[in-house]
Amino acid sequence: MSELKNYQMFVDGSWIDAAGGGLFESVNPSTGEVWAMIPEANATDVDRAVKAAHHAFTEGPWSRMTATERGQLLRKLGDILAEHSESLGRAETIDTGKLFKETRWQARYIADFFHYYAGLADKVHGDTLPIDKPNMWTMTLREPLGVVAAVVPWNSQLFLVAVKIAPALAAGNTVVLKASEHASAPMLEFAKVFEEVGFPPGVFNVVTGFGDPCGKALTSHPLVDRISFTGGAETARHVIRNSAENFAQVSLELGGKSPLIIFEDADIESAVNGVLLSIFSASGQSCVAASRLLLHDAIHDEVLARVVQRAGEIRIGDPLDDASQMGPLATQAQMDNIVATVADAEANGATVMHGGRQPATLERGWFYEPTVVACPSQSLSIVQKELFGPVVSAIRFKDEPDAIRLANDTRFGLAAGVFTADTGRALRVTKALRAGIVWVNTYRMVSPLAPFGGYKESGYGRESGLQAIYDYTRLKTVWLNTSPDPIADPFMMQ
Repeated sequence: MSELKNYQMFVDGSWIDAAGGGLFESVNPSTGEVWAMIPEANATDVDRAVKAAHHAFTEGPWSRMTATERGQLLRKLGDILAEHSESLGRAETIDTGKLFKETRWQARYIADFFHYYAGLADKVHGDTLPIDKPNMWTMTLREPLGVVAAVVPWNSQLFLVAVKIAPALAAGNTVVLKASEHASAPMLEFAKVFEEVGFPPGVFNVVTGFGDPCGKALTSHPLVDRISFTGGAETARHVIRNSAENFAQVSLELGGKSPLIIFEDADIESAVNGVLLSIFSASGQSCVAASRLLLHDAIHDEVLARVVQRAGEIRIGDPLDDASQMGPLATQAQMDNIVATVADAEANGATVMHGGRQPATLERGWFYEPTVVACPSQSLSIVQKELFGPVVSAIRFKDEPDAIRLANDTRFGLAAGVFTADTGRALRVTKALRAGIVWVNTYRMVSPLAPFGGYKESGYGRESGLQAIYDYTRLKTVWLNTSPDPIADPFMMQ
């Protein structure tokens, strides 16, 4: 095994160790070996980071910058990201097992998010109001909130850091980001790129550690004004309770159990490719993964057979090898959960059509075969529970109302997919689905212009798009009396 890489946290423009000297291991999921040591932050470290961000917001150079100047820095950040796409992508691949060809592409693509919000930085403004009071000039101002606590999981970290900090910084806030304890290295590598740009100290900080004490101290800190959280529902409940300590505004982007509905008139080849894209890309480790495949009776057998065939052709291997089409799961806990859930499904009448085990040819790492499970009922745990892995549950439906009923029969509501040649049907079904994102005859598309978020237990609030920058501001109303006369005696009102 190569020499371990030792990381430090990025706080107030400096690289620091944890105050208590604690470290924890980061494991390469392709090999199961420790490859890096990460600082284990405690409440003292979090306090230092939040106070640095608060100082930058209230008193530092950042507080005096114009919106145009903030936008120029964000544009510069976007410009140099492409130069570091190889190193950023490699760190994320080693730490999470995500394919290198995807992580380095993503490192380049997130530049678009920073460019988009750089352009919006000086477009955020208030209004003048046609007020119903004579001699009053009334206006609204849009002002930044203050310190933003950004909490990201281990999957799609580069994308998530862009959709959180780009609008937050463009609006004039400062940020303390907590990286996932399962894969902190990519966020620390990103901080190195951020440091190159020349932002004032304290504007962006990265702390690393566990939910308790690090995450708890951050989301309950009295100087935090907004929390942007992406992760699981159970952790989100803790975040909401923590926010009662500081009354911070909260947005949550949580899990999903997204349906992909294929009607009898769909282009079968396109639909099958959509299934592969939706569930086997990133080894199914995506919050929008379409892990429920709803197939019309008329095409059920044909589509299922094609999906099974294509699943068997997927090349599983080293995510750093561009020939690989699917890498490992990120953690042993995911592996254990998936193995147990698939076994439970089989015991309750489901049929594993392909996969359902670790590849015999890969002796090390947390690899799991692309798995297709035919399910007789929507009530099975495998259909209801988010697995965060390359496992899709196939279920029949008989008509449009049946498809909508099955699709909405979940506590989640993040995303959905619809494949049909009938535009009218596409519009009807899209309107009926209780999901924040619906892709029609495609899947897993993102853009800095398009809002991203869910319904129900998939969270609330939206990321990306124009509205996101307004969500990092608060309104102030200003009343200006334009009359040259003294205001009336309040006790002589008529």
